Formats: sequence, C-alpha cells, structure tokens
Amino acid sequence: MTSRRARDRVARTALYAILVGGLVLVAGPFVWMLLSSLKPEAEIRADPPTWWPHDPTLANYGSLFQRLDFPTYFTNSAVVAVVTTLGNLLFCSAAGYALAKLRFAGRRVLFGIVLGTLMVPSIVTIVPLFVLSSNLGLVNTLAGLILPYLAQAFGVFLMRQFILSIPDDLLEAARIDAASEWRIFWRIVLPLCRPALATLGILTFLASWNNFLWPLVAATEEGTYTLPVALALYAIGQNRTEYDILIAGAVVVVLPVLVVFVLLQRHFVRGIATTGLK
Repeated sequence: MTSRRARDRVARTALYAILVGGLVLVAGPFVWMLLSSLKPEAEIRADPPTWWPHDPTLANYGSLFQRLDFPTYFTNSAVVAVVTTLGNLLFCSAAGYALAKLRFAGRRVLFGIVLGTLMVPSIVTIVPLFVLSSNLGLVNTLAGLILPYLAQAFGVFLMRQFILSIPDDLLEAARIDAASEWRIFWRIVLPLCRPALATLGILTFLASWNNFLWPLVAATEEGTYTLPVALALYAIGQNRTEYDILIAGAVVVVLPVLVVFVLLQRHFVRGIATTGLK
C-alpha cells in the first residue's frame, strides 16, 4: 500500500511538472511580449536580451496611438470580426443542421464537397477572390473584407458533427407538434448547440481578428485598414523595424481575443470535448 501511494505521488508530481512546463511554453511568449512593450527600443534590441524592463515606460503605447488612427483601425477590425463571426454562427449552424438532420437528394455529395474544400489551401483562392471582389466593386470596402468569410467549411463540419449528437426523437416530437423546420432549428437546435457555437465563435473571431493577408490585398486605402495591416505598414519600414511600436501594437491586438476566450472558455472546452462523439 505504501509503495502504491508513493508511485501515485510520483506520478502526480510528474504530471504537474509536465503541465507547468506546458503552461510556461504557452504563456511565456505572451508574458515576454507584455514586458517588452514596457521597454524602450534600445533595451528591446539589447544583446543579451533582458526579461524584466529596467525602466518601465508607457511611451510605446503613446507613440502607437499618436502614429496610428487607432479608433478607425480598431473599429474596422471589430466590425469585420464581429460580423464575420455572427455570419458563421448563423450560416454554418444552418448548413450543419441541414446536413445532419434533413434528408434530401445529394446530401452526402454536398457534404463531401464541403470536406473537399478543407483540403484547398486558402492562399490558392486569394487571386480569384480579389478578381471577384474587384468586379463587384467591393475592393476597399468592409463588405469586401467580410463576405468571402461569412461561411466556412470548417464551421459547417464542426456544427454538423455536434448536431448529429442531438436525438432524432426530440426533433420528431417537435414535428408531430406541427413545428416548422425553422422553428425547430431556432428554438430547439441552437440552444442545444451553445458549446459548439461558443467554440466556433472563438475560432472564427480569432481567425478574423488576426487575418492579415486578405485585408492587405483587399484594402489599399487607409480608411479600410484593419489593425494588423495598419500595424505592419506603419511599424515595419523599408530600412528599419520599430520593435517598440510593433510589440505594443501586438499587445493591443491580442487583448480582445483574450477577453473573448476568457468569457467563453467554459463553453469552448465543453464544445471541443463533445463535438464528434457520435
């Protein structure tokens, strides 16, 4: 008994050590970024690098807000990320419900096409998307940044897998009570999909907020820049990179994502754990 307890204690200690090591690997870069945003540029470039700032300062953030039209860029990023997230929550859940619970001709073929699009690298679609947006007059508009990403194959797949776990008997009971498919979807399916919706919302918001390549291509005027594009264009020059402004901007960019994740982390963990069990 004593030896078993000793083995359990050693195993628990080893598990905690592994978890702490993983936490350091994951959180270390974020902590270093936050501390570096409080350093003058000379200290950021110091060799060997320092961990704690010798003379903490908020001047980097002051320079960031003075150099950039921050309210405009932040608003653009927020509008694009929020509208894209809401669109994915609605359209992906509706498509997932249809593919999971409705019977219609070509359903399997359609789902196969959705899965096939997951294998296509996004960089391949940049040129066709730009040509299409240009022909529709959507270049340099927020609509042009939003529409190509309102519904994505991964979201459809995620929602379909979760909706498959909803009992068919529950939906049949609603149909017997003369409920329409829209009412079943809106009043029964969506409330049961909150964990999956939280997961999809976090992943979509994160991808849209940090999206750099498409806004860089589709937005060529300052009025439609998003935060990542504006930060890169202003902080990274042809001859010199201003790391103080770049790191301070990175902290500002990552804060909304952390807030969203903290608010929805319980649903996110539950959605990841339960999606695809059936």
